[in-house]
Amino acid sequence: MGRTKKIGPAGGLKARYGATVRRRYIDVAREVKRRHRCPQCNGPTVKRKSVGIWKCGRCSFTFTGGAYTPMTKLGATAKRVARGSSKEIDGNQRIV
Repeated sequence: MGRTKKIGPAGGLKARYGATVRRRYIDVAREVKRRHRCPQCNGPTVKRKSVGIWKCGRCSFTFTGGAYTPMTKLGATAKRVARGSSKEIDGNQRIV
């Protein structure tokens, strides 16, 4: 008899919900549990406290982010625009 396949975080789902949903769940669960870099001290000690709340273990900096990642693509774009690094006119022209 062959060996069983290791399924990681989706083990609690057993054979329910389908393979695609279980794969997506595994990706999200691994991303949430992974340690991320702190935007203030740059240390790899940021962990999720609750949905959208992230805290650095080194400098105790608490900030908001995405539900599953501390920095989302939309958040990065908003931060760049707020900083004023590039301003758009008529869609394609940029003033620097």
